[in-house]
Amino acid sequence: MTEQVLPGIRRLAAADWEALRAIRLEMIADTPKAYVESLESARAQSDAQWRHRAEMMAGPSSITLVADGREEDCSPPGNGFFALMRVVVKVPQDGNLPKQAMLVSVYVAPGLRGSGLADEMLRQSVCAAANELGAGVLELGVHEDNARAMAFYVQHGFTDTGRREPYPLDRSSSEIIMELPLVPSVKEAGAS
Repeated sequence: MTEQVLPGIRRLAAADWEALRAIRLEMIADTPKAYVESLESARAQSDAQWRHRAEMMAGPSSITLVADGREEDCSPPGNGFFALMRVVVKVPQDGNLPKQAMLVSVYVAPGLRGSGLADEMLRQSVCAAANELGAGVLELGVHEDNARAMAFYVQHGFTDTGRREPYPLDRSSSEIIMELPLVPSVKEAGAS
């Protein structure tokens, strides 16, 4: 049995705007309730808006990981990315909690689901949130109908906070707010 070769994981660069647009459209078409943007709205964005979005997602208060075909024996899909995961500093902050970051976009192409790619991207995102963004808590909102995503997050230590927020594209449904306490890695914490 041959082992599946996973694509390389790297940071999104501002120059990746066309691949970002392609994977974002793929993400929304695949799982419309997972993202707070409609496919129609995403398709209507101009090239300049996509360039700006890529610049923001590659900026200092955002960590956006992408998986692409840069590893040997891996050829990317038509859009150039197999997966995307983004962490941002939460705005506004809850003063009663340690600094909060939010996991705001998670997507793995159907052919790589269950391969371990999402696990590795989440591991890297958690480390970056703690060590680079200085967060003590990683929060996310998941649509109440997205059982697969909820199970994935629970498997990785996220817990349901009990908070619910209306889903922006359909206020009759909710997002379940989950969180994970973060601890900077000893290696990273000792290096500063």
